[in-house]
This record gives sequence, C-alpha cells and structure tokens, in this order.
Amino acid sequence: MQFLETPLAGAWLVEPTPAEDQRGWFARIRCEEEFARRGLESRFVQTSLSFNRCRGVLRGMHFQVAPREEVKLVRCLRGAVHDVILDLRPDSPTFTKHFSAVLSHENRRAMYVPRGVAHGFQALEDASEVLYEIAGAYSPDHARGVRWDDPAFGIAWPVPEPILLERDRDYPDFFRSAPG
Repeated sequence: MQFLETPLAGAWLVEPTPAEDQRGWFARIRCEEEFARRGLESRFVQTSLSFNRCRGVLRGMHFQVAPREEVKLVRCLRGAVHDVILDLRPDSPTFTKHFSAVLSHENRRAMYVPRGVAHGFQALEDASEVLYEIAGAYSPDHARGVRWDDPAFGIAWPVPEPILLERDRDYPDFFRSAPG
C-alpha cells in the first residue's frame, strides 16, 4: 500500500499495490500495522455501502461532532466519484480548506478522513457504489453537515446540477468568526 499525504493534516489517499499474474491481481486494501505506524485509526467498527443510481448524485458534506466524531476510510467499488473532504477543525492550519480526488473502481484509491473533517462525494457515473469503513457507530444526535455549495468553502463540483436530498441542500451558511 502507498499512503499519499493530502494538503489536509491527517487525511490521506491510500492506494493498493497490486501483485499481478496470469489470474489477475491481489492487493491489501487495509493493514492495521501500516495504519498504526502512521498514527492512523485502524479499528473500523461499521461498514456501510452507498449505491448512487445516477451520475450527479451528491452526498454531503457530513460529519459527526464530539464525542462521536468519526474516522472514515472511503472507497469506490463500482463507477467513479468526485470525493471531497473539508477541514472543520478550528485549531487546524487548514481550517475551512478542502481537498478532492477521484475515487474509482479503476484506480482503487481510498480516502482516509480523520476526525473533525466533513466528507461528501458526487457520482461521476451511473450506478456508482461507495464503501465506507467507519471507526465508530453512527449517532443521529451527533450527525451534522454543511452545505455542499457554501461560498465559505468554494468547492467546485464537476456536475453542475446535482441530485441531492433537501437536507443537504438546506444546511445553513457556515460563518467563521474572525479572531479577536
């Protein structure tokens, strides 16, 4: 496995290193020792699957607040998605900055999303499937989100008219209070 550092502290792209032969290929996609060596969460207690019927489906930007913050390892099993992470950690030097990458069944990349970082994606192909490994159980009382098109973040989405839930469309503007 290769760990590619992103501009957001603690967030990584994880690429498998396939061993190929005449049968196909084999690759590790997660290794507790390799994650722990980098100080990353390596115990995932929940696995979820998202099926996205149409190109343009947008899910996000979601996170959970303390004490139920989540760490996620997100991978696209079928199709392709424009995956976005957004730093909402007030003490982080990259607070309100985002990073995006294409995750697909072809590139086999995964996005490691640390605590305090919101996550979302937009399907780039019909019938895209996204697998989430999550370190912590979902808690509706701690679930939050920020609007996908909030000008405070300037996230560029590839499909201009997304298909999304009213909840994701209607999150309020995010206001960052000025120091002092």
